[in-house]
Amino acid sequence: MTSSSTTATAAFNELIGLADAPRMPDIGDAVVLDDLAKTYRDGTEAVRGISLRVAAGESFGILGPNGAGKSTTIGMLGTLVKPTGGRAWVAGHDVAAEPIDVRRRIGFAMQDVGVDGFATTSEFMVLQGRLHGLRKADAVRRAQLLLRVVGLEEVAGKRVASLSGGTRRRVDLAASLMHLPPIVFLDEPTEGLDPRSRGAIWETLSALRRRLGITLVLTTHDMDEAEALCDRIGIVDRGALVVEGTPESLTSAGAPTLEAAYLHYTERQAA
Repeated sequence: MTSSSTTATAAFNELIGLADAPRMPDIGDAVVLDDLAKTYRDGTEAVRGISLRVAAGESFGILGPNGAGKSTTIGMLGTLVKPTGGRAWVAGHDVAAEPIDVRRRIGFAMQDVGVDGFATTSEFMVLQGRLHGLRKADAVRRAQLLLRVVGLEEVAGKRVASLSGGTRRRVDLAASLMHLPPIVFLDEPTEGLDPRSRGAIWETLSALRRRLGITLVLTTHDMDEAEALCDRIGIVDRGALVVEGTPESLTSAGAPTLEAAYLHYTERQAA
């Protein structure tokens, strides 16, 4: 084990020790969608009645072509987009009727990075912690630890605007974990990252699930990422859920790989 990986492991262990481990209340599933839909004012049906359940502690991946409704779906679950049909519950709270309660229990890293370019990396991280009710000293220490975990210590004092796009995505992801929420939504979490950074993010997310039972819901185009992180996968196309199941169940003699299954189901839906 290298000194950098040893340092990251020690930082992660300290982070877990400092925080109260989030536990889902006894509500059954962490995320529930019941015929959830979104139609925009111009008539575009971005999401057309998706129903599914994600168990507490599960990692669920949403795959689909561009424009399939993945980001809109996860945006509704994170209270960033208002549904126009159906209902959804996150941590037992209705996303439309109880958005504040939902936000207190989730982390959200968006596809379009939502970081403040004028703040330094450390300042942005601390601000996110303070917004979630952490004391300043606790927020500062958690920021230090999380930046070490994701290998960004060297940019702590740099303004976010000066960072590369891939590095900003890592900062945004780390910030979403400041309060160690029980549920984390990730929209294309490792898009634009080099293989080493991508692997570090996967390892961090897997460790959070293993140590704290965090529930993950993510969109991705990366088949390797889906297989590495997801217990179950839902393939969506044209705003509808085409199929869902484990990575193993989605493959067969006719579709020996997840990529083949993805192409099979999306092409069939488009036909």
